Amino acid sequence: MSDDNEVRPFRLDTPEDAIADLRRRIAATRWPTRELVTDRSQGVQLATIQELARYWISDYDWRACETKLNALPQYTTNIDGVEIHFIHVRSQHESALPLIMTHGWPGSVVELLGAVGPLTDPTAHGGTPEDAFHLVLPSLPGYGFSGEPTDLGWDAARMAQAWAKLMDRLGYSRYVAQGGDVGAAVTDAMGRQAPEGLLGIHVNLLAGAVGIKDKLPASSEQERAALDALKLFSMDGFGYFLEQSTRPQTVGYSLLDSPVGMAAWMLDHDTDSYYKISRAFLDGDPAGGLTRDSILDNITLYWFTGTGASSARWYWEQGRFLAAAQAAGQAPPPVTVPVGFTTFPGEIWAAPRSWAEAVYPGIAYFNEADRGGHFAAWEEPELFSAEVRAAFRPLRKS
Repeated sequence: MSDDNEVRPFRLDTPEDAIADLRRRIAATRWPTRELVTDRSQGVQLATIQELARYWISDYDWRACETKLNALPQYTTNIDGVEIHFIHVRSQHESALPLIMTHGWPGSVVELLGAVGPLTDPTAHGGTPEDAFHLVLPSLPGYGFSGEPTDLGWDAARMAQAWAKLMDRLGYSRYVAQGGDVGAAVTDAMGRQAPEGLLGIHVNLLAGAVGIKDKLPASSEQERAALDALKLFSMDGFGYFLEQSTRPQTVGYSLLDSPVGMAAWMLDHDTDSYYKISRAFLDGDPAGGLTRDSILDNITLYWFTGTGASSARWYWEQGRFLAAAQAAGQAPPPVTVPVGFTTFPGEIWAAPRSWAEAVYPGIAYFNEADRGGHFAAWEEPELFSAEVRAAFRPLRKS
């Protein structure tokens, strides 16, 4: 399709035979023997994934997720040759500030749904009308209900350019942007591109820290703890990252063929979220919004959209973009819009203020939350929304 500028309504209607096929495949899983350790050091534990599979077949209702998504205004539009899916919720408060918020991997728009109410209707969630946002939640190219790129080059910078086109197409001449995980890289790129109308950005992952870990401050106890966490990730938590940034197609065959294999791959992301998800299934003890049903909403969305391989390709694209820039001695351009940053304690590396300032000199807003992890908007939507409000409050009248 060409860039026709048309914005089309979108509605999800999963065929019943697709749901039956998913259940059949789960039931036919060939299981490995139990891991030989008592922790996650060998990967996703057998008891956790078997309980997830049992719940997936016997108790989980995809139609409930479908109804929840269809209750929100959803659309698609073609940008740069890719059909982009997005949720667009306008606040009842006409003075609301437009906000484009980007999910990550292994997430989707599902991880952001809990924040829709607090951000668009703050008066119902402890805020004031002046805190309201018109909210745009796109699915990344190759993720969820968006189309798959059919050409190379869809790194964070190109996605950032697409988001600027999307906001312009929706008629927003002033807006802000937020992201975590892959969404943090895209939002960071938006801040460096500074498209006309972008007032500021907020991120909750210091995405560029991996490449500059030897240059980050490490004198205080907090800084050393963050560096230790970053080094541990680079040595022992890097498996999914390395595979997806070097061989996304190879792992894609398994992700498209085995729902349990795909679920295990998605669970094996970071230690904090893994144990929270494990407790949700084994103990019935969810961590905030990380409930059994919402976790399976996200995993099932990946299954029905068949995006296990296409979503992984972003890591390959971004890795090659960064390697080429480094080989050419090209430093990223500075961020020229105000930056807000929130550190959540369960993040893979909980960046101290000095790290945020090293990446974003003159940072406009910084705060350390008292709870929450990598999937902050999903796990703690009210707290996350309060952080977004606080970060962007000074920009509303700019």
